[in-house]
Amino acid sequence: MLAPVSDPVTTAPHDPAPRITGSRTFARAFADMRLGWSQRELWLMLGLQDIKQKYRRSVIGPFWITIATGVMATALGLLYSLILDQDLAYFLPYLTVGLIIWGLIQGAIVDGSEVFIANEGLIKQLPAPLSVHVYRLVWRQVLLLAHNLIIYVILLAVFWTSLDLNWASLLAIPAMLLLIVNAVWVTMLFGIVATRFRDIAPLLGSLTQLLFYVTPIVWTTKVFADRPGAAERAKLAEINPLFHYLEIVRAPMLGESAAAYHWYIVLGLTVVGWAAALLAMRKYRARVPYWV
Repeated sequence: MLAPVSDPVTTAPHDPAPRITGSRTFARAFADMRLGWSQRELWLMLGLQDIKQKYRRSVIGPFWITIATGVMATALGLLYSLILDQDLAYFLPYLTVGLIIWGLIQGAIVDGSEVFIANEGLIKQLPAPLSVHVYRLVWRQVLLLAHNLIIYVILLAVFWTSLDLNWASLLAIPAMLLLIVNAVWVTMLFGIVATRFRDIAPLLGSLTQLLFYVTPIVWTTKVFADRPGAAERAKLAEINPLFHYLEIVRAPMLGESAAAYHWYIVLGLTVVGWAAALLAMRKYRARVPYWV
């Protein structure tokens, strides 16, 4: 059952001073997030229903997600390994893991920017913590990620001898959790901004497509690093923050070690991103129902 979040107005009956609202405080923002988290049975169920609804009456159901990603990874892996003259045993797992992680990043940015717009009816008719919609969307993205991880398991079976997996590969687990934590603030912040400025959502969609091509997913930095005179160009990828998010997850999953600075950059972006999201929640949380 959804519990309404009220924004009580504190007034003094005989005080001529302006009305002081308690809606624009960090306390209200944190209360929204706590209350939304306490209703996890609701958003866990709704997120699962979102996927079931999308594939209703389908024979294979949600596993179409796995098949679509697997086919794309195989086709692009075969094509680009020939174009870039890369070893297929290395490049196919590299590209596949990149696509799997990119799916979560893209979902958080593109779907996250429309999270409140898509739930307009629910927000207007049944007041609830805004964070419920954020948690619901991130949970749905996690479920999609779980389906795609099946492809990684198949890759392990095929390329086990090529991947030098070790205990350090377990770092992929905290890296993935860190990615999910970032997906929450991305959804929350972009959702609020895109609800106020409706041009932001399509802009983010186009920008995300561009970022896909400039992020090392279908190409590797090694292609430039191994070429004489082109090594400096490989460093341009470092400017892209998504590269660092990708690297802390992909490297351990491929049996490689991610340099420490990737972790430092991601942790720094996590702190900055959460600060921005909490500030947005503090200032504009109460306005979202009027903007949708």
